[in-house]
Amino acid sequence: MKIGLFIPCYVDAVYPEVAVATYKLLKHYDVDLEYPLKQTCCGQPQANGGFQYMSEPLIEKYEDMFKKFDYVVAPSASCAAFVRCFHPEIMKGKMECTTAKKTMDIVEFLHDVLKVKEVPGKFPHKVSVHNSCHGVRELGLSSPSERNVPPFNKIIDLLNLVEGIEIHEPERKDECCGFGGLFSVEEPDVSVRMGIDKVKRHMDTGAEYVTGPDSSCLMHMAGVAKRQEMPIKFIHVVEILAAGL
Repeated sequence: MKIGLFIPCYVDAVYPEVAVATYKLLKHYDVDLEYPLKQTCCGQPQANGGFQYMSEPLIEKYEDMFKKFDYVVAPSASCAAFVRCFHPEIMKGKMECTTAKKTMDIVEFLHDVLKVKEVPGKFPHKVSVHNSCHGVRELGLSSPSERNVPPFNKIIDLLNLVEGIEIHEPERKDECCGFGGLFSVEEPDVSVRMGIDKVKRHMDTGAEYVTGPDSSCLMHMAGVAKRQEMPIKFIHVVEILAAGL
């Protein structure tokens, strides 16, 4: 099984430690891993802004670069969801996106494909789990509260393997944090208000850290918390799972 590692733009530019943790964690499980050096954006910002045609050359490059792999793994629920759900739709009638269906977020890859039963990380802290919109409703990382289905949460399943951790979820556990990509630019006042409400609910759990599979959501909430002087920290779930490597 050959795995291609896809690192989204903002992880590469702003949170490289998340990329490093992802690489180390996958190597810990002895997978045949390759990081293609000339990878670029998946095209999500352009398409979300209404310029789908501008994302097409990026989709073509993504397909060409990752088609040789059995799975493509990314530490980003939103980018993995965009590739899987929207690459085929945007390129319909133009090319077949065979790589889309084998692109996965790191959480679902560990949970559903590798089916890990141990993690190397030790994290003796209280954490509150952030269930990001794309992860919940497009990738199925956890059960959406608006549907009458048996509850599940793949993020929590993995975190339960971490020694010393105490796990919580906030009230209204899968409500949006207000980031939404361009939404935070086009509707900043609404976005900030949603972020403040979400961070407060995470803090109400008594957690020291907020964790989740999307650095974009964590970045938004961290910015809100910093400006509002709210004493809570933010960490990607893969950094917890890989702690100590």
